[in-house]
Amino acid sequence: MFGLDWLVLYKISFSIIPVLLAITLHEAAHGWVAKQLGDPTAFNLGRVTANPIKHIDPMGTILVPILLGFLSGGALLFGWAKPVPVVFQNLRNPRRDMVLVAAAGPLSNFVMALVWVLLGIVFWAVGAYNLVIGGWLLESWEMGILINTILMVVNLIPIPPLDGGRIVTGLLPPKAAAVLARFEVFGLIIVFVLMLTVLGRVIEPFLIYFDQLFRSIFFAVTGLR
Repeated sequence: MFGLDWLVLYKISFSIIPVLLAITLHEAAHGWVAKQLGDPTAFNLGRVTANPIKHIDPMGTILVPILLGFLSGGALLFGWAKPVPVVFQNLRNPRRDMVLVAAAGPLSNFVMALVWVLLGIVFWAVGAYNLVIGGWLLESWEMGILINTILMVVNLIPIPPLDGGRIVTGLLPPKAAAVLARFEVFGLIIVFVLMLTVLGRVIEPFLIYFDQLFRSIFFAVTGLR
């Protein structure tokens, strides 16, 4: 048990920076786009920032992931940040702009995954993987790609309050959008139940596709396999 605890702590050590960046910049992207489209609410509350403290939800960002990590030996991680507040009525074109605000989160994760690919190329170019901490850097690099891929794909699931649900709500005709929006109250419960049952099998092909896409860029530049 003692050895397992140290293994979990090691996983947390190389995961914490990629995970915090992925969650923080995802939420900040929502707020930044909302400000550009007429709603400064998140900006005025200090949420358009790379400071993770502003986005941390004590339960969803800290307690739940740590408990699940220890209970599952690091195999199952699930959590969330504080949602960025957006005042629908402040947006210049509310239905269209809400789609753009929602899409900003997954898009930011796609961009961050590409940034981790670039960092991996830099680490390789300077020989950082041959240093004493090379293994830790490699684990962090892999986690950076993995966590951003997961956040992007999971958040695109069309269930409110996930970003995909809000994107679909904004694209549907008003009556159909109102029906889908009613599920928002139960959205996280539905997603959690799906995670414990069929969600993994449903999103696995998408995770594999994007993970291979990002890694193929790294391999194409470095010539490694």
